[in-house]
Amino acid sequence: MAYLIDGSNFIGYSSPRNIKDPQAKYRLVSRLLIFQRLKKTRVLLVFDGTPDLNLIGKAFQKKKFSVIFPPLGGNADETIKEIILKQTDLRRFFVVSSDREINRFAKSKRATPLSSNEFNRELQTALKEHRKSLEIEKKVSSLSPLEINQWVKIFKDEK
Repeated sequence: MAYLIDGSNFIGYSSPRNIKDPQAKYRLVSRLLIFQRLKKTRVLLVFDGTPDLNLIGKAFQKKKFSVIFPPLGGNADETIKEIILKQTDLRRFFVVSSDREINRFAKSKRATPLSSNEFNRELQTALKEHRKSLEIEKKVSSLSPLEINQWVKIFKDEK
């Protein structure tokens, strides 16, 4: 299973007022890294514009997670179409975009188009589950001998 995500389109949908915020890309990448680990899936994230050197380093170019920028003079839509065409098995290949042309193209190649709205719900559900699991995993620390003595003293004094 893999997700090919039109990053700029998704940011525009999920937080339209932050589309120009340079930190929006970083926030999306951090959320998708969690999603990728939880779902044990492959994520290909394509952004429009000039490559961000902080997002194309080794940390974001792994076998299961890649941040991709179009070549000079290209755009994300062309890059997404090229990636779709290079795939050999599109049965469980999800293309996330609210761009109708991209969704039509994905469907014509037998990939599964997901609107930004549909994927946002899936992402939010996964992140919510992740937060719950973190709460459960919080370790309860044992009391130190000093704390135990203090509590014993308090309860003795109440009798």
